[in-house]
Amino acid sequence: MSRRAATVALTALAPVSWGSTYFVTTEFLPPDRPLFTGLMRALPAGLLLLALTRRLPRGAWWGKAAALGALNIGAFFPLLFLAAYRLPGGVAAVVGSVGPLFVIGLAALFLGDRPTARTLLTAVAAAFGVSLVVLRAGAALDLVGVAAGLLSALSMSAGTVLTKRWGRPEGVGALTLTGWQLTAGGLVVLPVALLAEGAPPALTGTHLAGYAYLALGNTAVSYYLWFRGIERLGASSATFLGPLSPVTAAIIGWAALGQALGPVQLLGMAIASGATLAGQRGPRTPGVPVPRTPGTAGRAAPEPAAVTARER
Repeated sequence: MSRRAATVALTALAPVSWGSTYFVTTEFLPPDRPLFTGLMRALPAGLLLLALTRRLPRGAWWGKAAALGALNIGAFFPLLFLAAYRLPGGVAAVVGSVGPLFVIGLAALFLGDRPTARTLLTAVAAAFGVSLVVLRAGAALDLVGVAAGLLSALSMSAGTVLTKRWGRPEGVGALTLTGWQLTAGGLVVLPVALLAEGAPPALTGTHLAGYAYLALGNTAVSYYLWFRGIERLGASSATFLGPLSPVTAAIIGWAALGQALGPVQLLGMAIASGATLAGQRGPRTPGVPVPRTPGTAGRAAPEPAAVTARER
C-alpha cells in the first residue's frame, strides 16, 4: 500500500466513526440533549489532548486556533443539531452533503485550487448518492432547518480549508492542533448549551460509557485523523471522504436497528462510494504557495463537509 493510500485509509476512519454517532446517541445517551452531547464530545477530548501534549498556542496562533475551533466545532455543532431537530434526518444529510461543493469553492478562493469539471461532477454525484441512501418519500422541508444545515456545512468547510491554508506552527504536531481546536470549540458550545438546555442531566453508567466513546474514539482520535488527513491529502480530497459517514450510519441502522436497506439505498451507497474513490484520484493541485514565516508551517494545500447530527 502506498503512503498516500495509507493516509486515505486512516483519514477515512474519521467519517466512518462519525457514522456511528446516531446509533450511540439513540442507544446510549439521554434524549433531547444535543448541545450537551456536543459539549461532552468536544471539551473533555480537547482538555485531554492539551494534558497529553502540554503545549498552548503562541502569538497569532491563539486567534487562529480559536477561529478554527469555532468553525470546525463551536459553530458547526449547534447549527448541525438545529438542522437535525427541524428536519428529518435524511433531509439534513442531503443538505449537509453539499459540503464538498463549498470546499471546492472556498479552496479556489483561499488556496488557489482551480476545480476541474470532473471534481465538480464528483461532488454532485456524492450528494446524489447520499440522497438515495438517506432520503425518504414525503420528507418535509423547514426553511430554518435548511438554512442551519447549509450554514453548518459552510462552517465546517471553511474550517477545513483554513486548516489546510494555515497549516500548523513549527514543532507543533497534529495532535496538539487538534487539542487546541476541540478545546476552543467546546468553550464556544458551553454557554450555548447552558442557556438553551439548562443544567446537565443525571447520568447513568450507560450514558457515561456513550460519552466516553464519543469523546475519545469518535472525537479525539477521529478529529486528529481528520486534521492530519487534511494536511497530507489536501482540502478537496479529504472532503470527498465525507459520504462515508451517512453510508456507515445506514449500514449500522440496518445491522443493529433493523432499518430497511433496499435496492435504492444500495445503489446510493455504490454511487457515494464511487464518488469517494474518484475524489482521491487524479493529480493533486497544490495551489499558490505561501511563504513560510517564523512560527508557522506555511500553507499546506473540507467533517468533511458537514455530516448530520444523526450521523456525526
